[in-house]
Amino acid sequence: MKSFLTGAISAAVLLGAISSVPYVEAAQSGQPAKYPKCTSGARYNCVVDGDTLWINGQKVRVADIDAPEISTPKCASELALGDKATERLIELVNEGPFQLQAWLGRDTDRYGRKLRVLVRDGRSLGDRLVSEGLARTWSGRREPWC
Repeated sequence: MKSFLTGAISAAVLLGAISSVPYVEAAQSGQPAKYPKCTSGARYNCVVDGDTLWINGQKVRVADIDAPEISTPKCASELALGDKATERLIELVNEGPFQLQAWLGRDTDRYGRKLRVLVRDGRSLGDRLVSEGLARTWSGRREPWC
């Protein structure tokens, strides 16, 4: 398998709250893994919603953002924005290899998901969702979308 090690990222972007962890592509062919939307059954490489995905069979929460819910939305506008965020995250992770970077001092959330920042070319994929109005920067607590 081909391994992509994390590179340096500006401390100003993520306030110095990350450390590097290796990311290994799942595909044996040397081609990057493809990430469809998750469906029922086994989950290996797929996107659940705008801030959660499965990578190599491990559930990962995109640590630097909060995206609208699609499984339990509080209103129709949250569901609509959540669907857009989910589709955009699918596009972003399928554009090519990316690195995973961990938050210092916190490896998992209360649901057991790995907390990681997805980075490509020194930029957080979460920041891209935020800049497109599909998510917001994680403030440490969930805020309502309705």
